[in-house]
Amino acid sequence: MHENSAILSGMVYKHWPGLRYAVIGLRLAWKEPHFRIHIGVSIIVVLLSFLFNISALEFAVLLLAIGTVMVAEIFNTALEELCDKHTKEHDPHIARIKDLAAAAVLVASTFAAIVGVLIFLPYVIYASF
Repeated sequence: MHENSAILSGMVYKHWPGLRYAVIGLRLAWKEPHFRIHIGVSIIVVLLSFLFNISALEFAVLLLAIGTVMVAEIFNTALEELCDKHTKEHDPHIARIKDLAAAAVLVASTFAAIVGVLIFLPYVIYASF
């Protein structure tokens, strides 16, 4: 079985060489604690979606919110890596870049949480009566 998956992944990477770098990037993101937290919360949200049997449109909106947070976190990590490569010393410009990238994750996460509350709250209220 392992040999077949190696052949398949080799074929995929041969036709889409950029995919190899994307997979490497996902592995790097997985090493970040905040990314794993976002994944954990996303799994809970998806499970709640099935539990409450939300509509397809609501599910799509949740997936867009989840994806936005994940992308923001990956860009934040990439910018931090780039800044750390540039200099290890304190630089006010680097600090601003890192703060702005972290703010992007905060904004994306906040709006994703708002979306989640707006979608799930009616189901929770209905289930409690």
